[in-house]
Amino acid sequence: MILREMGTRYGRSPGGYIWAFLEPLGGVMILTVGFSLVMRTPALGSSFLLFYATGMLPFSLYMSLSNTIMQAFRFSRSLLMYPAVTWVDAVLARFLLNFLTGLIVMICLLSGVLVVSDTRAVLDFTAILHAVWMTCLLGLGVGVLNCALAGLFPVWQQVWSILTRPLFIMSGIFFLIDDFPERVQEIMWLNPIAHAISSMRAGFYPSYRAENVDLTYVGFFGLIALFFGIVLLVRYHREILNS
Repeated sequence: MILREMGTRYGRSPGGYIWAFLEPLGGVMILTVGFSLVMRTPALGSSFLLFYATGMLPFSLYMSLSNTIMQAFRFSRSLLMYPAVTWVDAVLARFLLNFLTGLIVMICLLSGVLVVSDTRAVLDFTAILHAVWMTCLLGLGVGVLNCALAGLFPVWQQVWSILTRPLFIMSGIFFLIDDFPERVQEIMWLNPIAHAISSMRAGFYPSYRAENVDLTYVGFFGLIALFFGIVLLVRYHREILNS
């Protein structure tokens, strides 16, 4: 199923896996060029490229995981008709492929940014690993829950797309949440992916103390979403396949 996913997603388009690198790189470059024209320095350090890469790449990984897992049933519906293939196989195949692809892209692009940027980043691998596992847990949990909800209520996919559009602004990709007034911060820290992005930045900027990052909150959020998603799929996966 992983090989089928690879062939379908990357094997049929010109360039193949190159697009997995070009899409996030393009987003980072657009942000870098756009904000460098109106700002003298980013909120942290002196490199616009590094600042926006540490925000954009975790967010892109989360969105890729959650969106592809949400569509697991639709993508593998024909295979799921065979008794030997279960919905767990479909979900895990999409998760593993997109996680490994996103991780490799993140490592390559961030390494490239460190090479070409004039920065004195001191890497904190603990904070970086925290950011990665938070991103992956959130992507898996939200993706599995949305997979069940989208199967039971087809309109949910469109509703979710509308509800999550503000996340691009509220996740702290363009700025530091810590720079906002306390009341605004309290609302923005309710967004769990913002914790992962702040932790990633703490891993590259030794001067940045991500004191508001709450690993327990993100962990519970992701596990609760995953739990309810699994419960719904165990109970209703046959109804979803037959709908």
